[in-house]
Amino acid sequence: MTGRMRQGSASAMIAGALALSGCSMAPHYQRPPVPVPTVWPTGAAYQQGLAEAPAGLSFSAIFTDPRLQQLVAQALVTNRDVRVAAANVLAAQARADAQRAAQLPQLGVGTGVTRRSGDTSGLGFIITRTNYTATAGISAFEIDLFGRLASATAAQRNAALASASAAQVVRLSLVANLSTAWAAYAADAELLRLARDTAANARRTVDLTSARLQAGVVPRSDLRQAEELLAGAEADLAAQTTALAQDRNLIELLVGAPVDPALLPDDLGGVIAGVRPLAAGQSSEVLLRRPDVMQAEYTLRAANADVGTARAALFPRISLTGLFGLASASLSGLFATNAETTTMGGSINYPLFAGGGARANLRVSRAELQGAVASYERAIQVAFREVADALARQGTIGDQLAAVTRQSDASSDTAQLVEARYRGGVASALDNLVAQRNQYAARRQLVAARLALVTNRVQLFRALGGDPDPGPAPGSTATGSSKVP
Repeated sequence: MTGRMRQGSASAMIAGALALSGCSMAPHYQRPPVPVPTVWPTGAAYQQGLAEAPAGLSFSAIFTDPRLQQLVAQALVTNRDVRVAAANVLAAQARADAQRAAQLPQLGVGTGVTRRSGDTSGLGFIITRTNYTATAGISAFEIDLFGRLASATAAQRNAALASASAAQVVRLSLVANLSTAWAAYAADAELLRLARDTAANARRTVDLTSARLQAGVVPRSDLRQAEELLAGAEADLAAQTTALAQDRNLIELLVGAPVDPALLPDDLGGVIAGVRPLAAGQSSEVLLRRPDVMQAEYTLRAANADVGTARAALFPRISLTGLFGLASASLSGLFATNAETTTMGGSINYPLFAGGGARANLRVSRAELQGAVASYERAIQVAFREVADALARQGTIGDQLAAVTRQSDASSDTAQLVEARYRGGVASALDNLVAQRNQYAARRQLVAARLALVTNRVQLFRALGGDPDPGPAPGSTATGSSKVP
């Protein structure tokens, strides 16, 4: 009966200690106001009629080309930066678990045998005594009366969530960079074909001009100008061949594995059709869903909890120990009722002089909290600027593309007419060369404008925080892949 009472007393002591824990000295967290306008900029550079909220920012809803979807799905598994980020998340979660364990009592068991021999009677008789023990209990359990351990756990938990958001930043960057590289490959493929066609056309002009020079119809300067155009086209042909190979190298680096050539695009027309335009919505609060902004807020929450840890360190630490055991002179009697032993104790630790270290640590935590607030606000400001820039480009790229298309069509028509006149002996060789140069330059500008259209859509997707697997918003109860136990 006595043993049960002792066990009940120990259990009551532990329950009471846990009940006393839970007070927090961390400042009440309040999300700072958004330091940007609540609506997007307006003006001549911005399109109107984009006030509807985005229907969805998942990758598959915006990028519909199955070849790109397959590459992205593969890259999210095999890309090494993604793997590093995932490992960092696991490490951060483990640190949070380890810190959480410090709030719980540490239970342990042990056994022991001691043997002592000596003449305790003074009569010359050697007596040997053997003692058997078995113990179980808690050791140095800190009553978290002022919330020091709870604040430290909250800081680690938010640090783990910040790491999960950082992993989302890596995934989003990979999706955007791979999509851009994929479109750049299509653009360089078109430029390669354009350089090849231009070189072939220039070679025919050189042959025609050389024949006319032999006949004494044109001067040597006409031939040299035609050769100049041919050499320029051949130089571009070599450069574009290199660019196309480098584009593939970049795609394979981003994917993290060799790429099937069938998954690479042939032209920009298919790329443009496979990337849908998207609206930014009416309110700039959509920026709070961006993973880098979420990372900054989780870091801010962790800094806020660190202040609570530093404040609690200014107060005494109360620790309890409890030991319930069995002791007997014989192994067979170890589990007898009268073999029970119970030891309970407690301690209060408060440093009288530490050189002001605890208060200095509190000042450090408060200063870091101020820095975290500023970093969070700047993250939102940078996000706002990136979205505004993408919207400004989206508002003008259509007009630019239409103008460049008209320019390319006109230059192509002009080049055909002038070449016909040149072959008929009406136009000069210089007129023909100028027309060909203008046509080549206009076609290159058209490719660049079409690539800019795709790139702008990718940039807006990235700026708005789209991702194949978006993480939870700070404060959300659903954590998904970013869950930290």
